Amino acid sequence: MKLLVTGGAGFIGSNFIHYWLKNYPEDRIINLDALTYAGNLDNLKDLEGQANYEFVKGDICDAVLVNDLVKGVDLIVNFAAESHVDRSIKNSTDFIKTNVEGTRVLLEAAKNNGNVRFHHISTDEVFGALEFGALPFNEKTPYDPRSPYSASKAASDHLVRAYYHTYKLPITISNCSNNYGPYQYPEKLIPLFITNLMAGKPVPVYGAGANIRDWIHVDDHNRGVDMIIKKGRIGETYCLGGHNEKTNLEITGLILSLMGKGREMIEYVPDRLGHDLRYAIDFSKAKKELGWEPLLSFADGLRATVDWYKVNVAWWQKLK
Repeated sequence: MKLLVTGGAGFIGSNFIHYWLKNYPEDRIINLDALTYAGNLDNLKDLEGQANYEFVKGDICDAVLVNDLVKGVDLIVNFAAESHVDRSIKNSTDFIKTNVEGTRVLLEAAKNNGNVRFHHISTDEVFGALEFGALPFNEKTPYDPRSPYSASKAASDHLVRAYYHTYKLPITISNCSNNYGPYQYPEKLIPLFITNLMAGKPVPVYGAGANIRDWIHVDDHNRGVDMIIKKGRIGETYCLGGHNEKTNLEITGLILSLMGKGREMIEYVPDRLGHDLRYAIDFSKAKKELGWEPLLSFADGLRATVDWYKVNVAWWQKLK
């Protein structure tokens, strides 16, 4: 198979490319990435020069380039997105451009080149927020985005579904919970805390640290994407979660413990505007239809992630 992976120099996308070429070495991947601040070719250095991997620097909003790349492709996997909530609160322009218009350009190219199979990566944040004790999100949860970032992802999800209903484009969508693992840009919570502590700096915790997220290791997520591509029903959405809800303060405590640091390293900061209280994912549909569930425990995954950042200091220091 020949794949076009968009946003493949980012955190989840680069891990997906490593996963796919390890498991399907006969396949070819074209990686299209604009190399904005979170795109990093160091994530894929070991693939440079391989015959089955090609990098193209470009914007998914460039319709001419995208249409040219889609010719002869069997599958598009769309990871390309602006994804940081705080940045979207400060300025939403790039989020609307990349996440909405960029997705439309990709869908048009897929439609105009023989209805290419299209898988779209989304987020649990499109569903809004949960109260304590409320049932987790599932595929039938109404959309209720609460930040410019999640609103732009919700819009892109609706576009993808519209192309299925209108043009019979063979699509699937996955909505995942918070990812963690290697190559994650160090502005996100887990790598930020690890790298701050390695540099002797405090870790900033929003409010009282009571906000809850469900965490999934990036390898478990990408294995789920693979199973959706291979076994998922066309036109369907699948939720991928870690079954691992933790408060931000719990995550902080675990990282401090793994790194041999005390709670004096916590710096409480004013809460984020419109900070969603809780996210959680019910992945029973993926388990029932695909046989997927997360395999890596959070304790093992977090320990491996801390170790990765300790070993790869040169990778994150230049980004900080």
